Amino acid sequence: MTTAHPTIPETTGGDGAERRPPPGGGTTPARRRRKIRTEAVSGYLFVAPAVLLFAVMGLYTTGYGFALSFATWNGFTPNWKWVGFDNYADLLWRSPVHAPPVQAAALNTLWVMIFVPVLTIVVSFPLAILLNQAKRLQGVLRSIYFIPYVTTGIAVYFAWRYILQPDGAVNYLLGLLGLGSLEQPQGWLGNPDTALATLIVVIVWGNVPVAMLLYLTGLQSIDNSVLEAAELDGAGWWRTNFSIVWPLLMPLTAINTLLNLRESLHGFQTFLVMTNGGPGQHTNVLGLETYRLAFLEDLAPTLGLASALGWMLFAAAMLLAVINLRAMRSRV
Repeated sequence: MTTAHPTIPETTGGDGAERRPPPGGGTTPARRRRKIRTEAVSGYLFVAPAVLLFAVMGLYTTGYGFALSFATWNGFTPNWKWVGFDNYADLLWRSPVHAPPVQAAALNTLWVMIFVPVLTIVVSFPLAILLNQAKRLQGVLRSIYFIPYVTTGIAVYFAWRYILQPDGAVNYLLGLLGLGSLEQPQGWLGNPDTALATLIVVIVWGNVPVAMLLYLTGLQSIDNSVLEAAELDGAGWWRTNFSIVWPLLMPLTAINTLLNLRESLHGFQTFLVMTNGGPGQHTNVLGLETYRLAFLEDLAPTLGLASALGWMLFAAAMLLAVINLRAMRSRV
């Protein structure tokens, strides 16, 4: 008794040669191309809502804001008044009303852009080294160091305001330590000589955790053989970290610098909540001045001025990014 086995159908071509079905269950190049086109169309349909949203909320609003920088408008009248480059000229030098506050804010912003990146790096790099060398409780210490970043916000800024008041914790602690001559009777934010420096310290306090985490990631990626070779050559702790580790982490330093420069140039939340630019104009920065021109001038037609100042800040940020990119490429 024999058992019939299923056979694979065969076809014969015109020349009499046998033809077998193509491998893969009959998938032909044409079918594969149709399948790829179907998958591509499906992918485009999935991302279409996000692309449409970006086109409306991103490209349209960006173009609208750029056009507004060449006009005067208060946000309520039906028509703009086209003024060309007058907004830029008024902000930079021509207007006796708007130019002086912008110039004062630019100087304050410059100080913030200098000291915030420098102090952030000076504090975060040694902290990352100490944390990387900690053998015990590294996770706990990392969480403690990261608290300023996860807690920054309006509530924290109000807490800082309370601490820095004339009867706040800072003056009280200085009095306990016998350093009453350093107390500020007006408060650290009320004295024009200390207000900007105090805000810089608060900003650095909030920026250090991210910079430290970036440095820590870089430290853990360094080959231990490099550090062991330096130790065998007699290099001490200072020599190893600042002659070997620091140059190896220079790209991370450039990233930290760029991030802090961007935040210093555009950020204004700390200044708005803690001092609102006061006392006087001693803590006014360009981001806060842009916010004021856009939203705090009642019905004055200053939206065009705010847009122009915002675009100048954008141009400055792009210039800094290009300079930073070229500097990083020259080191590679």
